[in-house]
Amino acid sequence: MKENKYNEETFFYKYGQMKRSKEGLSGAGEWEALQRLLPDFKNKQVLDLGCGYGWHSIYAAGNGAKFVIGVDLSEKMIEIAREKTKYENVKYQVGAMEDVDFPDETFDVVMSSLAFHYVEDFSSLVENVFRMLKSNGVFVFTVEHPIFTAEGSQDWVYNDAGEIEHFPVDNYFKEGLRSTQFLEESVTKYHRTMTTYINSLIEAGFTIDRVVEPTPPDHMMDIPGMKDELRRPMMLIISASKKKVTIKWIYRRENRSTRQ
Repeated sequence: MKENKYNEETFFYKYGQMKRSKEGLSGAGEWEALQRLLPDFKNKQVLDLGCGYGWHSIYAAGNGAKFVIGVDLSEKMIEIAREKTKYENVKYQVGAMEDVDFPDETFDVVMSSLAFHYVEDFSSLVENVFRMLKSNGVFVFTVEHPIFTAEGSQDWVYNDAGEIEHFPVDNYFKEGLRSTQFLEESVTKYHRTMTTYINSLIEAGFTIDRVVEPTPPDHMMDIPGMKDELRRPMMLIISASKKKVTIKWIYRRENRSTRQ
């Protein structure tokens, strides 16, 4: 995410015109699915990585969080987040999520919305999140689905009449950089497989609690293009937790390190 596309004037303006930018969580097709996976925020210490406009940080504070720290690389995003946030226990920082460095076991909850596909080294980020989480802490995030990011164009294949034929999936197992078009602007993202997402969490020590491929709710189906979202997954939601460390888990980690 160090590319900082969201600080560019034209791109930032176009992003601000999106439904989810104007309406907040209620304008996001995946929100209802994500909301069901979020933990009880009451008296929790929360970190929001790639916080954007601060919608999720505000939600956490509004549901009883003790304090929330939102981090985003875009100064423009943080400026909007501060304007929208009325809770004094929510603080925002400008910075790359890959560089976040809080003390061990600082947070009860770490969350992120549609930001990790901008990160090149997902494994290192996950290991850092695990370190910053308290025992029994919760890690919930959304990313663009690997099927959506694989081919790179992130657009449908159309027939001569301009009608959708299918969605392209290619080079699925070739992980890494993708240069794509988002809001008619060139954007750099990173593709990784479902296996990499899940195994990176497991290898860092997390327990996978839920994996969801969200679909838009029925009440949004009248919005142009929403019905087509049922033809392929666009997003992926994963909920994981940091269970209390056991002797067996320590042995397994040490034994793996020895074999390496």
